[in-house]
Parts: sequence; structure tokens; C-alpha cells
Amino acid sequence: MNKKLVWYIKAQAGVLLFPFGLCLFGQAVQNRIAGDPWFWWGTGSLAVINAGIGLMIESGLIGGYPRDQQSDES
Repeated sequence: MNKKLVWYIKAQAGVLLFPFGLCLFGQAVQNRIAGDPWFWWGTGSLAVINAGIGLMIESGLIGGYPRDQQSDES
């Protein structure tokens, strides 16, 4: 696979997983307030949030789009 395509897929997966994990966390909070089972919602949200942040960091999303090696040297 192309390096830029792999970067794009990792970055987008992280960007999508992070807010999904926050939604799961909100559901866990609502269930806890209502007195419904909430533990597995909270555990799942923790895993999804961490996966999203990890993918964003691993892809180097904070550093921006990867450049070609030739353009860095000149």
C-alpha cells in the first residue's frame, strides 16, 4: 500500500473512533443515572477512546500530512 494511503486510513480511523468512544461514554453515564447496567458501556468506551487517540498519535496526525522525502531535503 502507498504510505500516504496508510497514513490517511489510520488518521481517519482515529478521528472517527474518538468521538464514537465519547458517545459510548455518554451512554454509560445515562445508563448509570437511570440505574441500568452501565459497566460494559463504560469499559467499551474506554477501549474505543484509547484506540482512537492511539491511531491519531501513531499516524502522526498532529504533525500533519506526510511529505515526500525528496521535498524535505531540498
